[in-house]
Amino acid sequence: MGNSNKENVAIQRLASLFDEGIFTEIDPFAKGENGEVEVVAGYGYVNGTECYAFAQDSNINSGAVTVAQCAKILKVFSLAKKTGCGVVGIYDSNGVQLTQGFEVLNAFGEVVKAASMLSGVVPQVSVIAGACLGTSALIANMADVVIASKNSDFYITAPSDITVEESAKNGTVDIMCDDVDSALNEAKKVICMLPKNNLYSAPMVDFEYSAPSVSAVDGASVEDIVNSVLDSTLSVELKAEYGKHVITKLGTVEGSTVGIVAFNNDEICPNCAYKAEAMVKLCDAFNIPVITVANSTGLTKGKDAQMLVAATKLTTAYASATCPKISLITGQAIGASYIILAGKGANADITLAWQNAVASPLDVEAAVAFLYNDRLADGEDRAKLKAEYKETVGSAFTAAACGAVDDVFPAEETRTKIASYLDMLMSKRETTIPRKHSVK
Repeated sequence: MGNSNKENVAIQRLASLFDEGIFTEIDPFAKGENGEVEVVAGYGYVNGTECYAFAQDSNINSGAVTVAQCAKILKVFSLAKKTGCGVVGIYDSNGVQLTQGFEVLNAFGEVVKAASMLSGVVPQVSVIAGACLGTSALIANMADVVIASKNSDFYITAPSDITVEESAKNGTVDIMCDDVDSALNEAKKVICMLPKNNLYSAPMVDFEYSAPSVSAVDGASVEDIVNSVLDSTLSVELKAEYGKHVITKLGTVEGSTVGIVAFNNDEICPNCAYKAEAMVKLCDAFNIPVITVANSTGLTKGKDAQMLVAATKLTTAYASATCPKISLITGQAIGASYIILAGKGANADITLAWQNAVASPLDVEAAVAFLYNDRLADGEDRAKLKAEYKETVGSAFTAAACGAVDDVFPAEETRTKIASYLDMLMSKRETTIPRKHSVK
C-alpha cells in the first residue's frame, strides 16, 4: 500500500481497482498550498495487466482541482507515456480551486493536452464516482471508455439538471452502473480486454474461457447471434442505452479480444452510425479485430443531412481501419448498408454470409418491382417473385460467385467459421499512405 497517512476514500477505490488491493503510490508526500493534495495516484496490476490510476479525494477540500493536483495527474500521464501502460481515472471533484485563478487553469490545460496526446496510444478509462464537472468532465470524456455510477454528476456546463441516465441515452456515458463498486468492476473488465498499448496485438485473456451458451440459428435475435460468437466468460457492452438498432461489445473469442458491431435488421439511424463508428475507432486504435454483423434494411430516411454526416463518418472509420475486419451477413444487407458494413471494397478483409442471407442494391420489394415489372403486370404472384429474387440475384451464393462474399455456410457454423478466420487474420499488417488523419 502507499504511504498516505489515512485510509481515505480515494485509497479505498484504488485498492478496489488494483489486484489484491496492492499498488505502488506515486508522489505520496506531495503537498499543496492547503496541505495534502486532493488526489491519490498509483501503479499496479488490474486483472494481471500493468496499469496506472488516479483517484480524486472528495474528502480533501471537496476534491477541488488545484495546481498540485494537476501536477500529480500529469506525472501519471507522463509515466504512462514513457512505459506504455494504460490509465484509469476515478473522478470525484466539485471543480477547480477558484483562488488559484489562471495558474490552475493553465495547469488544467496541461492535463488536457497530456490526455489528448495519449489518446489511441495507451488505453484510458474514466470512472465517474461522484461529481465530474466542467473541464474535469472534458478530460474524463477524452478517455476511450467512460463508466459512471448512476448517482454521480457528469456535465461540462454547471449548473445542469442532466442525469447519468440521460448521458447514457445520448451516448456520452459508455457504461452506466448502479454504484461505484460496480463501475470499478467494469473498469477492470475493460482494462484486461485492451492491449497494454497500441504497439501490442489484441490480448489473450489469461483465465480459461467458456464456450457460448447459445448457438446461432436462422432468424435468431441479434443478441443471440452475438452471444453465439463470443465466449460466455467475459464481455462488456458499450453505449447500451444509445442507438438501439446496433449492439457494440468488447468480448473474447476463444480467449482473444474482439470488438462486435451487430445490427438488428432495422434501419441504420444517425445515432447507430455514431455508435458503431466509436467502436470501430476504439478497436482500430488498439488493433483489436472487428466482427460486424451486417443485417440492415438501409439508411434512415427523413434525416438526410444528419444521416449523410453520420454515414460518412462510419464509412470512413471502416475504410481507414487497419485492424482485422470480418463482416457477416445474417439477414439482409441492402444498398448503402451493404457497402458500409459488408462491402469488401470499403472495409472487410473477409465477408461471410449465412445460406439464406440477401445482399441487394435495393430492398427486395423495390428490386422485384424494377426487375420483374412485366411479370407482375402479367399477373405473376409477387411473393413467388420475391422468393425467386432472394434465391437468384440477391442470393449470398450469387454474391460469392462474383467474389463479393468469401464464404457461405449454415448459421450453426458461425462461431467455428469466425474463429478460423480470426486465426487467419491475427498476423495482419497493413501499411497506409502517410498522413496526419482523415478530414471526415
